[in-house]
Amino acid sequence: MDFDLSDEQQMLEKTARDYAKKDSTVARFRKLREESELGWDRETYASFGELGWLGVAFPENLGGFGGDIGDASVIVRQLAKSLVPEPISAAIVAGKAIEALGSDAQKQTWLSPLIEGSKFGTLAWAERSGRFNPARIETTATLNGDAYRLRGTKPFVLEGHAADFFVVSALVGEELGLFVVNADEVSRQTRTFLDGHKGASLTIDTNIPADRRLGGDASAALADVLEIGASLTVAEGLGVAESMLWMTVEYLKTRKQFGVKIGSFQALQHRAVEMFVETELLKSIQFECMGRASEPGVERTRAIHAAKIQLATGGLFIARESVQLHGGVGVTDEHDIGLFFKRLHVLSALFGDEAYHTRRYAQIAAEA
Repeated sequence: MDFDLSDEQQMLEKTARDYAKKDSTVARFRKLREESELGWDRETYASFGELGWLGVAFPENLGGFGGDIGDASVIVRQLAKSLVPEPISAAIVAGKAIEALGSDAQKQTWLSPLIEGSKFGTLAWAERSGRFNPARIETTATLNGDAYRLRGTKPFVLEGHAADFFVVSALVGEELGLFVVNADEVSRQTRTFLDGHKGASLTIDTNIPADRRLGGDASAALADVLEIGASLTVAEGLGVAESMLWMTVEYLKTRKQFGVKIGSFQALQHRAVEMFVETELLKSIQFECMGRASEPGVERTRAIHAAKIQLATGGLFIARESVQLHGGVGVTDEHDIGLFFKRLHVLSALFGDEAYHTRRYAQIAAEA
């Protein structure tokens, strides 16, 4: 496995890192969290389309840049270091579902504007009874002439409050189907999550034209895009963990107690080293996910499960240690470390928590 970035990926990394440092600091995230109904900025999201970030993982014939999820991960990781809030990952996941199953007309209508940044779409798949299993849903789609009647509830839709359209999973009889639904065709209630990001709970009871159903094997396509979502979540989690590590190291170098810098205490040095080790482990497994991004199959699936487990264990270890080593100030909203702490906790559960991925990893090992 090659752990070096390609020349193109190094350029993406530098561009995203420079943008995060200069144009979207943590202070910007705070401002948008407090003052914006969306929690992010549509003009900035559109500029990501112009930069090619939204289309980096899509083929050139669809308006993309011909890269893969590994390339997108490079961007997501760097933006996460300053909590850039624009929903690149959610857009890519929805777009990949349309790429996999959509007709040429559907791709032109939905995918092209998503890649350009003029529209934002997100995937609506999770339900309360599902426990991260995409097949365990109660939303139904019933064909009646040339239209489908969709009925159901999707209580946890990432950035659903801001979406122009949704890719919705529903049961057609006993078969899973994916449908594109406009925002004005559903009832949605904005939700604010632990980390200050927003989403929506959708109530769906609408008729949509039959040509809004995406064709092909929806079960296989949905499983694939959920793996993509999990992989991008790990990339974002790595960026967050790296920021927490170096913020903590810097704090240890400057904070004084008893007239000396606390970074001189050997016990705290040991704890910082343990944080570094867990960060490097997460980095290694995330790079393996990147390397296997264009190779769907059991090895990619295994790597993604392992990466999500490391994010939920080692990642949260880094989060806890960061807050503890900052002392009382670490639990205040005014200090940035608390924002990263909350974000990492949310990321550890997105697209499957530790228990889910451990169970799936064990199943793969048993079948090998």
